[in-house]
Amino acid sequence: MKRWGVPLAVRTRLTLWYTAILFVMLLVVSVLSYSRLRWTIMQDLDTSLLTVAQVIHDTGYSGADLAAGAGPEMALRQILGPEFYDKFFQLVDPEGHPAARSTQLRGRALPLSAAARADAARGVRTFETVRLPTGERVRLLTLPITRGGQLTHLVQVGIPLERTEHTLARYLESLLVLVPLGLALAAAGGVIIARAALQPVDAMSRTARRITTGADLAQRIVLRGTGDELDHLAETLNAMLARLEGLFAQMRRFAADAAHELRTPLTVLKGEVEVALRAERSSEEYRRVLTSSLEEVERLTRLAEDLLLLSRFAARTPPPRSRVELDAVLVDAFDVGVRLGQAQGVAVRPGEVCPAAVEGDAAALRRAIVNLVDNAVKYTPAGGKVELSLGCADGRAAIVVSDTGIGIDPADGQRVFEPFVRLDTPMPEAGGAGLGLAIARSIVRAHGGTITVESRLGAGSTFTIYLPLA
Repeated sequence: MKRWGVPLAVRTRLTLWYTAILFVMLLVVSVLSYSRLRWTIMQDLDTSLLTVAQVIHDTGYSGADLAAGAGPEMALRQILGPEFYDKFFQLVDPEGHPAARSTQLRGRALPLSAAARADAARGVRTFETVRLPTGERVRLLTLPITRGGQLTHLVQVGIPLERTEHTLARYLESLLVLVPLGLALAAAGGVIIARAALQPVDAMSRTARRITTGADLAQRIVLRGTGDELDHLAETLNAMLARLEGLFAQMRRFAADAAHELRTPLTVLKGEVEVALRAERSSEEYRRVLTSSLEEVERLTRLAEDLLLLSRFAARTPPPRSRVELDAVLVDAFDVGVRLGQAQGVAVRPGEVCPAAVEGDAAALRRAIVNLVDNAVKYTPAGGKVELSLGCADGRAAIVVSDTGIGIDPADGQRVFEPFVRLDTPMPEAGGAGLGLAIARSIVRAHGGTITVESRLGAGSTFTIYLPLA
């Protein structure tokens, strides 16, 4: 909702909606109450007119004696008492010619409509609102009188509607004053209620803005302890801040570790070039420097490629989807592992292989398995063995890479999957950049799978990749 192109505040929108709904409710109630009051008053008037007409009919004052003067009218007043107050009557023949009338009419005649005459011919009374020649509005009852089954006269009893209309007008004036007043008071109350209800939200917003602006993600929004929706919102924001704090810490650590990994080969490369330029060298010495520099450049290239790959899969970018036969991928990884094992004196053997297929990127999955095999070969002393197997159960494929290496402390079971983490081991020469397992986990997660490790120091390790079957 906007006003002149500017979005309205939530409390303003709540107040407007509340006021609009209340206005509709008050309008409906006012219309219904006015209609009910008018209907009730008219019903009371009709009942009173019918009472007077029945008395005239039952007491015999509807005969010719009624024309004799004011005596019969005075008798009616004595019989009816206040019920006869401000009412007047008229007696007419079936053709509508006046036979007698109340002195209050002062020579005026009450109109007899065609509808009332037709109803009287059928023996039915008629209630109607008519206007006298003087402009006065009157509620009128026309009651047929029969003698021996024949229609002899019509009794018409009326009452002016001036007092009734005045009463209804005053009630309408009261509604026209009270409804806007109640609406204004309700709007003011709505503003106060909306402000009080949204005050905790404003406090949360200020706290969250202060936290994000000051980069102090360790702060948290204070819970009110009411257990309501606002407390649930605060808990959600605190959980989000905790995740952000962890992510920022991970990013800072990742950036520092990456800078450290890049600095070492760059420092070596710079030192070799500077030494080579300090004095004239032979072509053989320049060749040695260039060869060493090329090795450092290749190391930097591999590190950059690993960082790009880790960044791609850590962002949970969906990999290309196609059907991948895992047994074929496992065979390729096994061939790579055999070559790596021969160089280290480690036997790489195939285990049980169950044909299985998944949806994903074959090259990325091959990279994840090769990283596990490479890691297993590196941390397995000469004479040890590494085994690859593939199983299927519960709608998942399980790729298992087990070794008889130096093992991992169970307390470090999750840290090994973090980037640039290298544990203190009896085989420091095996350490790389510390990205292999992190890349493998990112690839597996991007394929909707999980990776676990079971290990003990000195008893080898078992890494298992679980992937949903296609």
